[in-house]
Amino acid sequence: MLVWSRSGRWLAWGFAALLIGIVYVAPLAIILAASFAGQWNDALPSLPTVKHYLDAVAGASGEALWTSVVTGLVASGIALLLGTWAALALRSFSGLPRRLLDLLFFVPSAVPSVSVGLGLLVAFSRPPILLNGTSTIVFVAHLILISAFTYGNVSAGLARMSPDFEQIAESLGARPAYRLRHVTLPLILPHLIAAFSLSFALSMGELGATVMIYPPGWVTLPVGIFSLTDRGDVFEGSALTILLILTTLAVLIGLSRIPAKVAPR
Repeated sequence: MLVWSRSGRWLAWGFAALLIGIVYVAPLAIILAASFAGQWNDALPSLPTVKHYLDAVAGASGEALWTSVVTGLVASGIALLLGTWAALALRSFSGLPRRLLDLLFFVPSAVPSVSVGLGLLVAFSRPPILLNGTSTIVFVAHLILISAFTYGNVSAGLARMSPDFEQIAESLGARPAYRLRHVTLPLILPHLIAAFSLSFALSMGELGATVMIYPPGWVTLPVGIFSLTDRGDVFEGSALTILLILTTLAVLIGLSRIPAKVAPR
């Protein structure tokens, strides 16, 4: 809209397409090509095969995919519950107390995930709370890292919601629990779904903290990809990367269809 001439617009579109192609499309295209490659000794891969995908959905790699999905769903669900609860509870706060409490929730998102992993490893490697070596510590790490985004999305939805609906329901005699269930939550449903979607996507791709604390029996897909590529098995690691992307997209697309079905009209 800021470029008035037709040639200038074509130039802007061309530059944007080139930038998107280099930054986004080209890396994904290379990963996709590598996932089907039997060899890659020349400029282009050769000996196309689906063996890497067959290996990716079986054995340890298949378990890693399932582990990532379970971890993402459980951590995102708990984060949504706690973040929504906190956002609702802090609606009545204002001024300095509200800013301090907001800061408290957003601190984990400002701390590198490796630091979160190290902190959990040090804090929970001895009694009275011994979580090191269990899958619980992975859920805790993911919950800490994604909770700020859940709280932020829900808080934004509550800030944009008009208070008239709740006030009308209250004037008609609706109890707080009824207002919450039938008025407030349906009105912010798109923000709840957006919060869960973002949390799930972040959890599915989390590596920094997880690689420091995961137990042998609870290996997530990013950790599996890192291990494969670290050993030089780039082709199977690429196949796992494509499966990670497709699984995350499938869940996000499914979640994006919920508002049209259950949101209030």
